[in-house]
Amino acid sequence: MTDNVVQPHSCFVDSNVWLYAFNRRQDEAKHQIAKAIVAEPDLLVSTQVINEVCKNLLQKASFSEAQISKVITAFYKRCRVTHLSKEILLQASVLRTRYQLSFWDSLICAAALNTGAIILYSEDMHDGLNIENRLTVTNPFSQT
Repeated sequence: MTDNVVQPHSCFVDSNVWLYAFNRRQDEAKHQIAKAIVAEPDLLVSTQVINEVCKNLLQKASFSEAQISKVITAFYKRCRVTHLSKEILLQASVLRTRYQLSFWDSLICAAALNTGAIILYSEDMHDGLNIENRLTVTNPFSQT
């Protein structure tokens, strides 16, 4: 999978990819692909992604609060984290209308655009969708 990963600070990783990386019991093939993606340096995420990952790890993987604290610390250590600003929230509104995105997906896309990402790894959105001629949604699991 690493041959599809582009230069640092160009890949934004959605929560579903992170969750596959954390949980091998879900799907071993997806786990291996996700692990390769999240092993890349200088990845981009938003606070929304961190929140979604932590919520799911608490609820579905029975992570302890100590483990969640380590996950949060690791995100801030390994990734460039963007916080949802007024500009991102307003851009998300435009994207929802223009691309028929859900509320949460539009926030992910707006945050990814704000970081300068050119690839958004996500299983939840239309594979190959090009947003604003700057960001391409890529489902890394489309061949599994």
